[in-house]
Amino acid sequence: MTDTTDMQTPEPDAPSQGGEADGFAVLQKLTAENAELKDRHLRVLAEMENMRRRTEREVADARTYGVTNLARDVLTVADNLARALDSVPAEARALADATLKALAEGVELTERELHAALGRHGVTKVAPKGEKFDPNFHQAMFEVPDPALPAGTVTEVVQDGWKIGERVLRPALVGVSKGGPKVAPASKSDAKTP
Repeated sequence: MTDTTDMQTPEPDAPSQGGEADGFAVLQKLTAENAELKDRHLRVLAEMENMRRRTEREVADARTYGVTNLARDVLTVADNLARALDSVPAEARALADATLKALAEGVELTERELHAALGRHGVTKVAPKGEKFDPNFHQAMFEVPDPALPAGTVTEVVQDGWKIGERVLRPALVGVSKGGPKVAPASKSDAKTP
């Protein structure tokens, strides 16, 4: 038999004078750590949301503008089809035999189909004749003295421009009027009055 008097059971720790202060310090430390972890968590969530939005925007841009290089290459084909149609005057078409008429109709049909295919991919023609010159979409090739038109009006289009979405794919090459009355920019007060 063993003597139970030799075995002493440990007594629970008696509260020390610094025990309460130590517990409060540990609580403060854990509270601060918890606040830091919550802050990190919120920052990571915000960064993930920003990344998701950025990725969505990049995917949308890739869909819209992914055909840019192909579209630029195809524009020369569209130009050549237009030149082919312009090379045969309307009078000559009317007097032409059935073969020439069929050829002209085939070229017109091909041009329309090409424009429709480009349109399905967001590529549209910019034909600015009569509009105010916009350096974002037009490239001035020459000036035409025309006092009947306001200065800065597109009078001639040498080559049609093209845009994809809201971006310029190729600026329109234009002739711009000079010498006429200046076009007054719309003021804010004019826009507010009915």
